[in-house]
Amino acid sequence: MNNPNILKHPLIEHKLTIIRNVSTNTKDFREAVSEIAGLLTFEITRGLKLKPKKIKTPVAETTGYELEDKILIVPILRAGLGMVDGIHKLIPNAKIGHIGLYRDEETLEAKEYYAKFPTEINKSTVLLLDPMLATGNSTVKAIDILKAKKAKEIIFVGIVGSPEGVSRVRKAHPDVKIYLAALDDKLNENGYIVPGLGDAGDRLFGTK
Repeated sequence: MNNPNILKHPLIEHKLTIIRNVSTNTKDFREAVSEIAGLLTFEITRGLKLKPKKIKTPVAETTGYELEDKILIVPILRAGLGMVDGIHKLIPNAKIGHIGLYRDEETLEAKEYYAKFPTEINKSTVLLLDPMLATGNSTVKAIDILKAKKAKEIIFVGIVGSPEGVSRVRKAHPDVKIYLAALDDKLNENGYIVPGLGDAGDRLFGTK
């Protein structure tokens, strides 16, 4: 598998255009981010294991299948919250954890201020969510935290990434699969992805 895996689909491209557009309002931006996350889920979960289950249809007995893997959705606060509902609607039995990070203004390193997970994290496939993979510092820190908690498998799910961020994550955690809707050109001098979509957190929650 390519890493990152860039998922191309007409509906994703259409909704990417909505969230890139500076004129898109908060409601439409939030809805499109959630919808993109849902569309990404189909490909992200392609390799999940199934187990057989005997059932009765209205006509006869048959064997169906249900998920064997435990799924844990972990958004990086706060922008990752915008992706949770789109994925949880498709995997309603998934548990949800949270990681909160802030940037130390002196060292520019990502620092943890909150982390809460279900007890079965060590038996779960973790979907780590953040719409933006920019410098990669927050993503690497979040993966460090999940690995310290013995997560069984970690998959990063983003929407827009930069080559710099992808390189940073691959170097620090080559075992972690990366899924994106788009890999953009570069980071600018302020650490924003170009062309990107601006600050995803501010646009999701209307804080700027």
